[in-house]
Amino acid sequence: MYDSKRLIELVKEHALEFGDFTLASGKKASWYLDCRKLTLDGESANVIAEGMLNLMRDDLPDAVGGMAIGADPITAAVLTLAWQKGTPVKGFIVRKEAKGHGTGKVVEGPVQPGQSVVMVEDVVTTGGSSLRAIEHARAFGLKVDRICAIVDRGSRSKEIFAEVDVDFQALLTIQDLGIE
Repeated sequence: MYDSKRLIELVKEHALEFGDFTLASGKKASWYLDCRKLTLDGESANVIAEGMLNLMRDDLPDAVGGMAIGADPITAAVLTLAWQKGTPVKGFIVRKEAKGHGTGKVVEGPVQPGQSVVMVEDVVTTGGSSLRAIEHARAFGLKVDRICAIVDRGSRSKEIFAEVDVDFQALLTIQDLGIE
């Protein structure tokens, strides 16, 4: 069962840092969430996976995935826990750009055009990397209509994703963490 209070504790204990930071969006910030310290930790990964599956509830997609590298451990945790619960889903990775060798794909994994997928993300501020991942996944032929994040850092996330017909949900907001 998903425990949001435990996830808040884990975020504050392991991932929340204060100082001077430049975010992926280019914005300056006085605090930073290093979610890799969560998604690469066994307990935290399980709490996150449970939360993500809770957001997806009874409407599980064919696959979950997102932009490499941030979404990779989330994807792995979700598909592992889903399998353990008897509700298997596949995973996929969206590369920032096609490899210059091998198959040269941008979308990797056991997915096929026409399948429904949910994008996963660690932290969403402006949605830039998630929007690129959605664009690549749709160009591959995947049906993307939802994105699930660990933390919604932005104030307009739902509106930003609604503009591309994607429903946005997050396990936590900055208000849940007592920030700003």
